[in-house]
Amino acid sequence: MSTQKKVDVSAFQKAKKGNYYCGDSYFYTETENEFVCAIADGLGSGEYAMESSRIVIDIIKSNIYTTVEQLVKKCNEKLFGKRGVVLGILKLDFKSHMYSFSSIGNIGVMRVTKDRKKKRNIPNAGYLAGYHRPFKVVQEKLEPETNFIMFSDGVSDRELSQGFLMNNDVDTIIKTYENTSDNLREDDTTLIVMRYKE
Repeated sequence: MSTQKKVDVSAFQKAKKGNYYCGDSYFYTETENEFVCAIADGLGSGEYAMESSRIVIDIIKSNIYTTVEQLVKKCNEKLFGKRGVVLGILKLDFKSHMYSFSSIGNIGVMRVTKDRKKKRNIPNAGYLAGYHRPFKVVQEKLEPETNFIMFSDGVSDRELSQGFLMNNDVDTIIKTYENTSDNLREDDTTLIVMRYKE
């Protein structure tokens, strides 16, 4: 059994200025057959936002082998009576060489291919709060040497247009982002860069 990682990952997270608690939570893991990454952003900010986003991440951690669609539905069910969240889930399937992604609310994902083409997915509108919500799951072919950049709404469009996002090294991207982005964040901020190497 190979223990060689197929995905390099680096992440940045910072709470909104003046807040101790960050309302964003994230998680990623790689198994032999797949890679899963999720960002949940609790509505508003502070402790209650963090509570909701952590509930969602705990559900994803416990159900990593289910489909993206099932994960979103399970998360939604558990949020009844809680503060809502916006959520993005990305899954890379190493066997089928496909990736699937769903985003509800303002969690974004951008793909940068080997030939430096950027593609940004349009999230589903709204948020999860225990009520039925239609949503779509994007499924596309997984190409080698592709960067996936996942982010919460604290990351600005201006920051996403920067050339350093084209770098092949995920740690360099995150370090450059840290050094060039605003120190005081207007919103909770999470940026995760993943590079599929196979």
